[in-house]
Amino acid sequence: MVVYSIKDLENLSGVKAHTLRIWEKRYDLVKPKRTKTNIRYYTDDDLRKLLNICFLYNKGYKISKIAIMCPNKIKEKISSYSNLDLDFDDQLDALMLFILQLDSYNFNKILDSHIDQKGLELTMNDLIYPLLDKLGIAWLAGSFLSVHESFVTQIIKAKIIKSIEEVHMDKKVAKKYMIFQPPGEKQELSLLYFHYILKRNNCQVINLGSEVILNDVLFAYESCHPDYIFTILNEEFIHMPLQNYLDQLTENMKENQFLISGFQTVTSTVKWPNQVKILSTLQDSIDFVKANT
Repeated sequence: MVVYSIKDLENLSGVKAHTLRIWEKRYDLVKPKRTKTNIRYYTDDDLRKLLNICFLYNKGYKISKIAIMCPNKIKEKISSYSNLDLDFDDQLDALMLFILQLDSYNFNKILDSHIDQKGLELTMNDLIYPLLDKLGIAWLAGSFLSVHESFVTQIIKAKIIKSIEEVHMDKKVAKKYMIFQPPGEKQELSLLYFHYILKRNNCQVINLGSEVILNDVLFAYESCHPDYIFTILNEEFIHMPLQNYLDQLTENMKENQFLISGFQTVTSTVKWPNQVKILSTLQDSIDFVKANT
């Protein structure tokens, strides 16, 4: 069981500890448990209840009114807001709640309405990436489990794939990109999103996917002769030294530009081969595509 201090609840909900104590005393809301040594702590159920309360409170409901609502009534009220009238902070808060509840219907409803109104690119920048940042804090605190991560990933993955399939390209493509992830990388959503950006910019894409070993990359390169090769290097290499990997990968690609993004481009002390272009962030990679279409 994951347990939280009142400071943890403050960080995850945005409600000051002082306010939480007042709500506890006046309205009997979110009461802490106590250890045998009388230390106060809170549970997952307490966090979930608090996030529900905060959502309605931020929508203008008086805390005294929320305090007398039954859990089903609170859930019903929140669900009624999963339409188009949510502003940015409301959407993030609602999505966080729907993740905790594994509520795919309402989670999809918000994402679909945002994509329909603004398109996938703005949705990724304005909603999905801020949501993933917020979830990162929650995961560090232990609020979310691997099942929540999988729940979010699969839904977003499906949205990106659907958007990729809906892009209509001109008959004459601009450039050919081969994209992949080496073993150990966990940036599937970023790779898929980059695929979408490439296709939106009329580029031909050979997406090898994730967990692609070196020999398969070299075989695919010889088969399709791309203009650019792209990968993301975030994780520390454990199957071979990164320098060896880069040298083997690029020794037969003298006429092609190898595009590399990710955390390792900033932290590694390797000697980058001449044909490698560093694009430290995904946004740098997107800007490169748009500038070279």
